[in-house]
Amino acid sequence: MTHQPPSGGEIDGLPSIDLPGLDLLAHAIAAAGRGWPVFPLRPRDKRPAGHPERSCPRTGRCAAGHRTPEQRATTDPDLITAAWTHAPYNVGLATGPAGLLVVDLDTVKATDEKGTPDGVTTFEALCERAGHAVPLTHRVRTARGGTHLYFTQPAGAQLRNTAGKLGPRIDTRGWGGYVVAPGSTTPAGTYELLDSRPPVPLPGWLHTALTTPREPTHTPTPAPAVALGNGRRVAEVALERETAAVRAAQEGGRNARLLASVRAVGRFVAWGDIPRHVAEEAFQGAGEAAGLTASECRSTIRSALDWSIRTARPRQAVA
Repeated sequence: MTHQPPSGGEIDGLPSIDLPGLDLLAHAIAAAGRGWPVFPLRPRDKRPAGHPERSCPRTGRCAAGHRTPEQRATTDPDLITAAWTHAPYNVGLATGPAGLLVVDLDTVKATDEKGTPDGVTTFEALCERAGHAVPLTHRVRTARGGTHLYFTQPAGAQLRNTAGKLGPRIDTRGWGGYVVAPGSTTPAGTYELLDSRPPVPLPGWLHTALTTPREPTHTPTPAPAVALGNGRRVAEVALERETAAVRAAQEGGRNARLLASVRAVGRFVAWGDIPRHVAEEAFQGAGEAAGLTASECRSTIRSALDWSIRTARPRQAVA
């Protein structure tokens, strides 16, 4: 059955919405028609609509526990119509349940040094080094002029989000993440479909690059053997505690909380107890879950870890 977007007026007792809302409904239905679960984002924003976990009423759909945007995402046309006739929500696409791995190629910021390559340039160089052409696949232009490349995940794989693992200004979105779907608009611009072909399978060489552990980029400060014995476990506990604090941060203090938490964990990165990319990916996910944008998280995390590594004191011996 084909579901056409409403043309205006009242629908089954629901209030009418403006034309931008109808257009967004059409985009949400189109994504669901591909088998990609969607959920509402705040109007003209990239953050999920609805309540965060810290203020969950534990009623309705959350009666058995808070449901994340990934868990709330749906392909049901009736649920989608009910949501998008309520307000002109932007469209979030839950990449994991959709079976997708989206490579996010970011743009250069005004604060970056002159000559810094953007994500597209870095990805092209990555492909060239691997001996492959840039894959032709489903492609979306982001509001700030970046690019989303859509791939299907390998059979049996559950690739999660990464931040910078493939290179500077290259992130990926899989399980535990989402992307803003075409048709959505933010103050920076509109997400536009550039290539509507179906996503191709994630190339094997990219899968290998995403799943091969990276070596720490920092040479650990020598530490007494007695301290090293418990160092990794202490670091893991600290990372769990601080990422939980970031996820629970309230609007107005989220970036400050992220900065403080990353710095609190940064000394363990400096000492070699946690690989830098592990800390980056954990805090990236926590920051985005709190409602910060991917670029805000990435900038704050990079700055905080650089500061921690630069200022970390040698680990003291444990008596």
